[in-house]
Amino acid sequence: MGLSCYNLIQMHEPLETAELLAFTKAAEARSLSRAAVELGVPRATLSRRLARLEQRLGARLLRRTTRSLTITDAGEALYRHARIALDAVKEAEASIRTSDATVRGNLRVALPLAVSAPFLDLVTDFAAAHPQVRLQTHLSTMHVDLSRDGYDVALRASAHFEPGVVARTLARFEFLAVASPVYLAAHGTPATARDLRQHHCLMGFARGELPATHWTGAGRRIQLEGVFFSNSPAMLVRAAVRGLGIAMVPSLAVQGHLQRGELVAVLPDVLRSDGRIALVYPERELVAPPVRAFVDWLVARAPATLAPPAGGGRETRGRSSKPAARVARARR
Repeated sequence: MGLSCYNLIQMHEPLETAELLAFTKAAEARSLSRAAVELGVPRATLSRRLARLEQRLGARLLRRTTRSLTITDAGEALYRHARIALDAVKEAEASIRTSDATVRGNLRVALPLAVSAPFLDLVTDFAAAHPQVRLQTHLSTMHVDLSRDGYDVALRASAHFEPGVVARTLARFEFLAVASPVYLAAHGTPATARDLRQHHCLMGFARGELPATHWTGAGRRIQLEGVFFSNSPAMLVRAAVRGLGIAMVPSLAVQGHLQRGELVAVLPDVLRSDGRIALVYPERELVAPPVRAFVDWLVARAPATLAPPAGGGRETRGRSSKPAARVARARR
């Protein structure tokens, strides 16, 4: 079906909200059965709405097999616009229905598994304070795509955030390279970034999906070949403490180990970059009330739960008075 015919459909027979909702839910859930449950309609009804939408557009939007449901290129294009349109409809409804100050609606939030207990308490406090918000929290190590995966808000720790999102900062930190005194005693302490090629580097994953190929330090990318990979900073810290190699991790994750001399900073003037913990949500002209309320709630309260402990911070440049740290520096 050509573009002109598609435009005629748009002019004379606008797409129905129920059909767009059926399509977006199915695309996000990757399952007709799950989408039907979330919408509260029979699976047959959902299938009819999808078939009607595909017939009206003259394009296959979803590719169905007995075991999977995937979105086509045409579906991807429609999904982006449909999501914006449905959000606008939701906002319009909210502007009429909520003459009081009560926040209502659905909210899907993605959190990392390593989030602290005090932070989780703030999330449950929000739920208690906003009983009309239907809150879904998903904890995993995956780097979710907010639009494609159907999330409203995600908590991330990174130096950079993807285009098209708003990032509200909760805390700032540094990425530091660290290793155990035992590892450095056995393999030597690198004096330059070039020396890292001769060392065991413990690496993370780029965007939570692909093994990282570089570290960032002193404003430049340092290409490396890792020997150990994990999408968990806690796992990388444990591997470094056990003497497996050099890891570049958030300073918040290693302050105690540095103070106890279990780890020391490696090339602190080179392997150091700034990062921040932030709540991210899609950049839109209209932000749903549950999203705005949730983000504002945590921005006002969460920084205190993420602050470094007293005595921590920037004194981790290898100037520790611990004997183990002095031994490691002596080998430079």
